[in-house]
Amino acid sequence: MNGRVIILTGPPGAGKSTLAAKVARSYSKGVHLHTDDFWHYIVTGAIPPYDPASDAQNQTVMDVIAGAAYTYALGGFATVIDGIVGPWMLGHFRTHAAQHPDLAVHYVVLRPQRDITLKRAQARTAPNALIDEGPILTMWDQFSDLGELGGHVLDTSEEAEERSVRRVTEAVGDGRFRLFTSLVAGFAEECRRTPRAR
Repeated sequence: MNGRVIILTGPPGAGKSTLAAKVARSYSKGVHLHTDDFWHYIVTGAIPPYDPASDAQNQTVMDVIAGAAYTYALGGFATVIDGIVGPWMLGHFRTHAAQHPDLAVHYVVLRPQRDITLKRAQARTAPNALIDEGPILTMWDQFSDLGELGGHVLDTSEEAEERSVRRVTEAVGDGRFRLFTSLVAGFAEECRRTPRAR
């Protein structure tokens, strides 16, 4: 299967959207899922996703995003998810991974240094871009201690975009940021034990 899911995440200002578009275009069949769009589809009753009251809304939106990503990937597309997907949201992807353990899911965290991230975020001019210091730094802090996922971080503070694209594609290529490997191992063992039809 050529399809895969690549979650490219990090705080606002980390450079996710620019890199995600370039990474997606590096594949012969690529999709760039910009997660902000999924929040903008809510036309009434939306809560800013960084507001503590938004948890139920955010869980719903992330479930939709995970479903869309897997649908594209199962169709053979390298699907790059660009957005703020913290470890606390990965359960949505684990649910799908349990059903499709042979489909690779990669988790890449872009995390430039704190002051550089803030400067980049506040320099953005796109409509609805988050430029408020408080939420930006709060989200950077949320990505500062990832526990067992700490090895999935790329510090892109001082490098050109093309170098960052190469680092992401190399990491995906060698599988070092792959998630749910225990599910993959279990799936392989099940296949080994199940007699094949001849």
